[in-house]
Amino acid sequence: MSRSLAYTSSPLLASKTPVWRSKFIVAAIAAGFVALAGRAAWVQVFANDFFQKQGEVRFVRTLELPANRGRILDRNGLLLATSVPAPSIWAIPEDVERDPSKLARLARLLEMTPAELDKKLVDEDKTFVWLKRQVDDAVAQQVAALDIKGVYQRKEYKRQYPEGEAAAHVVGFTNVEDRGQEGMELAFNGELAGRAGSRRVIKDRLGHVVEGIGEQLPPVDGRDLQLSIDSKVQFFAYQKLRDAVLENKAKAGSVVVLDAASGEVLALANYPSYAPDRRQNLTGEQLRNRALTDVFEPGSTMKPFTIGLALETGRVTPQTQIQTAPGYVVISGMRISDSHAHGMLTVQEVIQKSSNIGTLKIALQMQPREMWELFTRAGFGQKPQITFPGVVSGRLRPYKSWRPVEQATMSYGYGLSASLFQMARSYTVFAHDGQIIPATLLKTNEPAVGVQVFSPKTAAAMRTMLQMAAGPGGTGPKAQTVGYSVGGKSGTAYKQVGKGYATNKYRSWFVGIAPIDKPRIIVAVMLDEPSAGKYFGGDVAAPVFSTTVQQTLRMLGVQPDINVKPQIVVHGVEESF
Repeated sequence: MSRSLAYTSSPLLASKTPVWRSKFIVAAIAAGFVALAGRAAWVQVFANDFFQKQGEVRFVRTLELPANRGRILDRNGLLLATSVPAPSIWAIPEDVERDPSKLARLARLLEMTPAELDKKLVDEDKTFVWLKRQVDDAVAQQVAALDIKGVYQRKEYKRQYPEGEAAAHVVGFTNVEDRGQEGMELAFNGELAGRAGSRRVIKDRLGHVVEGIGEQLPPVDGRDLQLSIDSKVQFFAYQKLRDAVLENKAKAGSVVVLDAASGEVLALANYPSYAPDRRQNLTGEQLRNRALTDVFEPGSTMKPFTIGLALETGRVTPQTQIQTAPGYVVISGMRISDSHAHGMLTVQEVIQKSSNIGTLKIALQMQPREMWELFTRAGFGQKPQITFPGVVSGRLRPYKSWRPVEQATMSYGYGLSASLFQMARSYTVFAHDGQIIPATLLKTNEPAVGVQVFSPKTAAAMRTMLQMAAGPGGTGPKAQTVGYSVGGKSGTAYKQVGKGYATNKYRSWFVGIAPIDKPRIIVAVMLDEPSAGKYFGGDVAAPVFSTTVQQTLRMLGVQPDINVKPQIVVHGVEESF
């Protein structure tokens, strides 16, 4: 009885709870459910796009599926450039397992010091960092075997160049993103690169693919590119050029080999060169494609054009006599001379002896406009129509500004400029029955369609003179080749320094054709600043022409057109029989 009274007398139980309080609690709970339902409706229905996008930003990724870059082939289908799989190593710095021994081995495999590796990983806020791009498969397998948490691999492609430095200036190279940077890799990057594909996936925070979503867009591989280059001719021409540059202590050199029938470039080489897949510490001297980008005064290699114009217009014949005594003339106060006094020469002998005096006397019989129009038709002052980066046009001033002394000097190759490539192409005028034909770095099966510059008769007469110039009594006898007739013209030009000319720096040329009656190739050679004692084009450039012609014609299967006298060697002495 007493216990019951105690409970009823409790002030807590005795107090009466207001009705509104219970109603408020129930209403609050209901309002909470309504708010949650509204929020759910907002997220799932009304603002779905926003939250979907935020989710995709965090977890959905579009993976690029790289296309395989097209191959570059020579005219015979041999590889000049190709792509091979090359995994790239990357990491999530905040997730990388900090095992000193494993990281030390990883650094060695990636060819870096532990300090260099640690520097890449030191910022733990980073969620992505490249450790090394495009490693060899063997290295990638060893990295995977280390099983370091937070270190991953991505499939990429690496470019390889089987011909190395011999074809570097033609083929060029790509960067680590597989985009062309030089040469044909740059000129035809769009065709070679193809089109990358894509795949949308959901990734977890560690970068692992959880599932694929949406439709996959497959990559489209780049197309192959076939060049006109013959890799065997290219390699041999490069070797002979390199040997000549080193032997003559020259600053640099270039060689161009053209097919005289089609205009295809069979070889184009420069020295110094570089290895396209090892480009550390490269300089502009190595990268520059001198045969196409450097222009200089061509010197005596221009004389055949001046003489050819005089023949074409009927002003002279090959037997016309020209007085070159006493070996010099003075025009507008400028003394112009020959290297030797020759006296009376026929027009043929003017080319054979490379007489400046004989050439300018013939040139001054013509109007400046005639010479300018001829030089222009032969491609001088015009940008070569080939798809290649950095091609230059050279310089040919308008004829109206020519003074007599300038007309005289231009007749033998001073006062205008051209590249070695332009000089090689210009000689198609003599090799292709008076037509200048387009030159190309791409293989073609179509016959060349040229522009008539000289008549076939004039072209044949000039070939005879070029043969004399490259033979006994000429300026280029070292151009002679066993088994094949050749013709060509040497050139030696002082280098320009500021507004004048250096007295001890030269560029030495030789441009010629072979065989002489049915020309198959044109070879142009240039050495820049030979300094070993010889500098005339006939001494330093002609021997490169000779060996390149002989080897190229043999590779092309051209039959010799000169009977070779059999010889035997007895005790080191050659004897004829």
